[in-house]
Amino acid sequence: MLYQYQALSDAGKKVSGVIDAESISAAKEKLRAARILVVDLAAFEDKKKELTLPFPFLLDFTRMLGQLLRAGIPLYESLVIVEEKYHHHRFHPLLMDLCDSLKSGFSLSETLKRYPQSFDPIYIAMVHAGEQTASLPTIFEELCGLLQRQHKLKRQLFSAAAYPLFLGSFCMVVFIALLLFVIPSMKNLFDGKALHPITKFIFGASDFVVANGIWLALGFFIFVGSIMVLVRQKALRPYWDSVVLKIPFLSEFIREAATIRFCRTASLLLSGGLPILPTLRLSRRVMKNRILEAVIAEAESQVSEGKALSVPLSDSPHISPIVPRMLAIAEETGKTAFMLQNIANICEEHLEKRLQQFTTILQPALLLLLGLIVGLVLLSILIPLTDVGSILEQ
Repeated sequence: MLYQYQALSDAGKKVSGVIDAESISAAKEKLRAARILVVDLAAFEDKKKELTLPFPFLLDFTRMLGQLLRAGIPLYESLVIVEEKYHHHRFHPLLMDLCDSLKSGFSLSETLKRYPQSFDPIYIAMVHAGEQTASLPTIFEELCGLLQRQHKLKRQLFSAAAYPLFLGSFCMVVFIALLLFVIPSMKNLFDGKALHPITKFIFGASDFVVANGIWLALGFFIFVGSIMVLVRQKALRPYWDSVVLKIPFLSEFIREAATIRFCRTASLLLSGGLPILPTLRLSRRVMKNRILEAVIAEAESQVSEGKALSVPLSDSPHISPIVPRMLAIAEETGKTAFMLQNIANICEEHLEKRLQQFTTILQPALLLLLGLIVGLVLLSILIPLTDVGSILEQ
């Protein structure tokens, strides 16, 4: 049995590690014999659910294991090689547990189920299918490709959302800075003068922001914090998912991204030998939208009654028409997995073009907005200055 410990080194620093022993007392004896000053000792079973592998580590683990298996090295020996490579890594206990469980007679998929935060049901189902069909090398290579494509899609969506948010926030910061610092310093020049409506509006906005700046900032943070808390409420998740699907421009990206994730995952599971119903049940989890997941759940129910998958999907307004049309052709030829992969590729190419167009158009639009804000403030100052100049000339 594995025990995880924390100890003090000779330099007084905290170090952690894992030791294999029959009981906790035996683990203490081993550590005492090794002259390790133990601060904390606990069964590794208690800390399994706390471990969450980051994406780079999970991808490297999957890729390396697939390469070793492809080279003809047995599964246990491959895991030992991976474990030795990450001997001083903070996730080393997880690898040791995998090796220990495999040595004790458990299958790899059974052991991976102990770490639900690191290995999702799709990953585990693929490994289980590979064990049943003796195709683990191929499965791990396909999983590696799936992880890379999913991460690429996530990066693309994040980049498309991050840039406008950053530029929009910058526009807001510039506008507030002008109202708080620039305008108040210029107001004394125009005391007692008749002001243009634009100047009156800007000066009024500046006075309001200066007088209520603290309350406005507090209200803004409370509003943003409340939105973040509400979005994380599971009970409200279907409501939020329904709202975002009604936003004209955003909904297209969400549907397309969900379609890509679903089709690519379903294709991989079907290629791995999973039946259609478990494939649909697992694949719908990657869509990350309860409304779209409900569409696949309804399709799963109708498929269990003997209908083709393309039939219920064609009735949903949330599914792109290309999906059921291509699936109907594939179901006639028995190449559903291959067609799902092609659908994912087509949708991914289309999404990349849409995201590129979106960022290309949005960048000059936001820069134009920033120019208009600065220009409006400057105009509100220049108009009265022009009037003052004309008075002086008289």
